[in-house]
Parts: sequence; C-alpha cells; structure tokens
Amino acid sequence: MENTTKKIVIKIGSNVLTQANGLLDLQRMESLVAQVAALQQAGRQVVLVSSGAVAAGRGIVQLPEKAEAIAKRQVWAAVGQVQLMQVYSRLFAQHQITCSQVLVTKEDFRDRQHYINMKNCFTALWQHDVLPIVNENDVVAVTELMFTDNDELAGLIAAMLDVNTLCILTNVEGIYTGNPAESTSHLLTEISPSMDLSKYIVAQKSNFGRGGMLTKANIARKVAKLGIGVHLANGKKENILTDLLLQQAAIGTYFHPTKKADKIKKWLAYTDGFAKASVVVNEGAKTALLSDKAYSLLPVGIVKIEGEFEKGDIIKIIDTQQQVIGLGMAQYSAAKATEKIGQKQQKPLVHYDYLFLV
Repeated sequence: MENTTKKIVIKIGSNVLTQANGLLDLQRMESLVAQVAALQQAGRQVVLVSSGAVAAGRGIVQLPEKAEAIAKRQVWAAVGQVQLMQVYSRLFAQHQITCSQVLVTKEDFRDRQHYINMKNCFTALWQHDVLPIVNENDVVAVTELMFTDNDELAGLIAAMLDVNTLCILTNVEGIYTGNPAESTSHLLTEISPSMDLSKYIVAQKSNFGRGGMLTKANIARKVAKLGIGVHLANGKKENILTDLLLQQAAIGTYFHPTKKADKIKKWLAYTDGFAKASVVVNEGAKTALLSDKAYSLLPVGIVKIEGEFEKGDIIKIIDTQQQVIGLGMAQYSAAKATEKIGQKQQKPLVHYDYLFLV
C-alpha cells in the first residue's frame, strides 16, 4: 500500500447503506460522508460509487410479489435514487462539498470516444471541486446490458480515471480462508497477483445487491491487474475510510497491483460485453500471447473466425476449447481476416497495443 494515494474510487454497497428493513441507514451515511470529506480535505480526489437506490425504493414502495422483476427494480430505483441523492446532498453540504449525480449504463462505455467523453465529464467535475456520486441507471438499463453490480462499475471508473486506489466497502471484513462464521477460518489480509482464490470463495449474493464475494474478488483482481491497488473492507466499521486511506491501517483484504496498464488496455479490459465476434486461435498462438513477451495476434495463429466485424470493432480471442484469452481491437475486417487465416508474413489482426489478455 502506498502513501502517495491521490485519486480514489470508493464503492459503497447496499448492505452498508441500508438497515435490515431496507430503509437507508442515515447514521452510517453521515459517518461515511464525514470520512469522504476528510479525504478531500487531505488533498484526495474522490469518486463515490454508491448503491442503495433500489434498496431505498424497496423500503418506500410496496410492490406485489407477482410483479415483473425488471419493472419492480425500475420503480424502486426511480423512487429510491431521489431519496438517496437528497440525503447525500444534505450531508455533504454540511461539509461545504457540492456533490453531483452521475447515472450510467454499460452502454455508455460502448466505444472509445464515448469512453473518453465520460472521462472528460469526471475530470471537469473534479476541476470544479464537485464530488461525483455514481450509480447504475437501473431505470433504463436492460438485463443484457446491466453491470454485474456496482463493483464492476466502480472497477471500470477506477480504470478509466487511472486512480491509485479502489476501495470496495461491503458488510464483511474481507476474504476469508473459509466460512467467516467458522473459528478455523482466518482473514486474508493481502492478495498477491498469483494467489488462487477459487478454493476460498463461495458464489452467493448479498441481501440487497446483485453481486457476492466472488464477484468482488474477480473485479478486484481485474482492477489490480491494471495497476490499481484494491481494498475490500467492512463499511460498517467506524472510521473505515480514514483508517484505510489516511492512516494506512492494515484492515480488510488488500489486492496488490501489478504493473500499470496503458489507457487503451484499461478500456479494453471492460469491453467484453461489446465484442462483435470471436477469433479462435491455435495452441501456438495461445502460448505466445500468454507469454511474458509482447506478441500481437497474427493470422498464422488463427483457426477460425466466428461472426462479423469491421476495423475498429472489439473482438474476443478464444482458444479451441472456447475459453476466452483476451479482448482486442480489430485492425481489419472479418472478411479480410478470413482470407488470411493460417498465412505467414501478414499484418496483425490485433496489435499488442490494442490487446488486453484475460
């Protein structure tokens, strides 16, 4: 963990912000807001990714069980987002901080230019001392284009803004070696890039959110691979943010970052939902791409093209067992790529500079 942390994305989960009955926990929100204010006063630039709208709406509007799931979520989000932002606006005003609401969908990050426009928006807010508060726009989001949950959204924004640290606050201490309720389990305080976590984490969802610990761990590892340190900690602990980010306390689980990725690769890391097609590669190409050396995807290593794409489109790179190896930006169309399959001395279909390896 570095003492030079300047830019921070903080994600606060639904289970941190809400009480058992689904209503907002105003006392907890007041404490977290005060801590964010302390971070800003210490010279940190913060983006707050806040869940809680759907949970807040659920506590206000009672809907029949038989109502369609997406419709219920839209109603709760539309009602709850208003209350959520009213509370944030009032609490931050007590610290002389102006906050803004930024509602996004996955579609907002669909191409490079749109991505840059989003980045410019956040940068402008920071330049004018306005705190961005971000949430997924559940009112208009459709299932196939929804983020896994706000953890994924927070990771995308962290990568986009090239922050030093992502802090994910949930209602547990971090990642344990087993069930946290069992005395034999202990907290994993640090996660190295090579550590296998699959044996420690059970796939399950939280009460009010869409994602569980497995989602959080996967997002944390993905973000750490882009060169951003990630804290996973209990947001219900008193002074959790100031202790972690100002006092450098060893709390929760910390994912150590690897070397910094460049801006294009950070964008590519989150474009899997927009891939137009897939390119199947042979074992030789797979081995080369996944090696420590910088290799581009050449036609000689391609086995098959699945789907249509044009120059500039995002494509998935998969092996013969349909496992995803990476994501890349095509340098020419599927038609040209098909003509060149298996041929040597050809221009790369995906140059290394436009390739993100999973």
